[in-house]
Amino acid sequence: MEIAINLMGGLGLFLYGMNLMADGLQKSAGEKLKKIVELLTSNVLMGVIVGALVTAIIQSSSATTVMVVGFVNAGIMTLPQAIGVIMGANIGTTITAQLVSLDLVGLAPMALGVGIILYLFSSKPKVKTIAEIFIGFGILFTGMDFMKEAVAPLKEFSGFTNALVSFGHNPILGILLGFGITAIVQSSSASMGMLLALASEGILPLSSALPILYGENIGTCVTSLISSIGASKNAKRAATMHLTFNVIGTLVFMLLLSKPITMVVTHLDPNDVSRQIANAHTLFNITNVILLLPFSKLIVKLTMKLVPEKEDEIEERKTVKFLDERILETPSIALSNTIKETLRMGEKAKKALICSMEGVLEMSDAKIKKAFNEEIKINELQKAILSFLLKLSKTTLNDDSREGVDYLFNTVNDIERIGDHAENIAELSEIILTKELKLSDECKGELTEIYNKVLSTYTYALESLESNNVDLALRVVKMEEQVDIMEKVCRQNHMKRLDESVCTIDNGVVYLDIVSNLERISDHSVNIAQQVIKANSNKVA
Repeated sequence: MEIAINLMGGLGLFLYGMNLMADGLQKSAGEKLKKIVELLTSNVLMGVIVGALVTAIIQSSSATTVMVVGFVNAGIMTLPQAIGVIMGANIGTTITAQLVSLDLVGLAPMALGVGIILYLFSSKPKVKTIAEIFIGFGILFTGMDFMKEAVAPLKEFSGFTNALVSFGHNPILGILLGFGITAIVQSSSASMGMLLALASEGILPLSSALPILYGENIGTCVTSLISSIGASKNAKRAATMHLTFNVIGTLVFMLLLSKPITMVVTHLDPNDVSRQIANAHTLFNITNVILLLPFSKLIVKLTMKLVPEKEDEIEERKTVKFLDERILETPSIALSNTIKETLRMGEKAKKALICSMEGVLEMSDAKIKKAFNEEIKINELQKAILSFLLKLSKTTLNDDSREGVDYLFNTVNDIERIGDHAENIAELSEIILTKELKLSDECKGELTEIYNKVLSTYTYALESLESNNVDLALRVVKMEEQVDIMEKVCRQNHMKRLDESVCTIDNGVVYLDIVSNLERISDHSVNIAQQVIKANSNKVA
């Protein structure tokens, strides 16, 4: 019982340290992580590189695969892209095993000391992030040391050691054990840590460790399979693809490559079983990718057969395109996707504005209805994005990203208000049609002029958000000043037409309301641009 308690304590420290170090690495990577994912193309090899890099940073192949399921579910990653990232994730996760297999326990107190001092006595966010990496590193190896000490007494129990040795003779049981442990703890790195702890104490030979190691590679698929429950068919296929890839790799190694891999790793480190296991883990995953990469298209086809598409199956039309809660596993990427979704919402508000104004200028009932339909979608998107942002704000973010989340809350609300003003204009268009009001050519000319300026202002505001371009944002501010002047001129001209009896009171009320709504759209465009200016000024500061 005491051994189990100490082992659980050590495992808890190991997992906490790994998560803390991964959080620190994610914070420090930030924009770099987003850029790595943006490298994704239809090239499977590039997907492998991206998957390996991302997993090396976030320290979890399960998290990467769950993220991939989210991307596929959101429709922003295809299955051929996903297979490459999944293969790469298996390579990236071996970094943790390699790190843990090194005898770095002596560095743990130093890392903890340096990390805690930096965290307590520095007010700079970047220094605190580095401190988290040091503290995580120290706790990880402290946990590893605890696990080694916990399992050390097991040497004396011949029944236990004989049971472990038997896995070398009955690899099926070893695979099942590795699968079971990883499925329960939901982390192949954690189960690998326990494996290395046993090996370092001389309890577990390499021949018995290899089947357990293979089982762990299959067990890590459980997380993504669970994650795909309730997701789209394509997301289920991505999770199934992960399982298929690992199962095929395990079969190949069990039947053909166990002896060669044993010879290679024992030659590299003849006397260190921990290093042999870590190297075997790395060789297994790298060789697996090399062997199966040429057959990636066949794996995708096999997955399509395992999770077939029914003829009567129609995927529900989703409100959002780029958001999926699984992507929250990697906050910096989730933030990037939220910006994309916000821009998509912005384009719908732009479409609503265009349709509502064309309803006025062309007296088109069809355009007015389109504007109303777009406004319904805008409101749905606002709720979905704000809900996602709230969840994102509770994740591990660096200070720049946290400010980005705060700015997006404001931007989403500004875009929704632009949609409201477009709806107001559509309602005014209905009044014009219903009451059969006739706007003079002069009125229409002025409305067209201010509308074109407002549309350009809003378009530049969206472009400044997309490209994070301060110059464009400043241009929006200047353009809005021009809109204010144009609004005053419109009002003056209207009063002049009233005095000359060129315009009726009813026409004038509708005209001034349209001008007022256009001016308010310009104001909200400036708000969007100012969020871009603030975000960049804070980075400079």
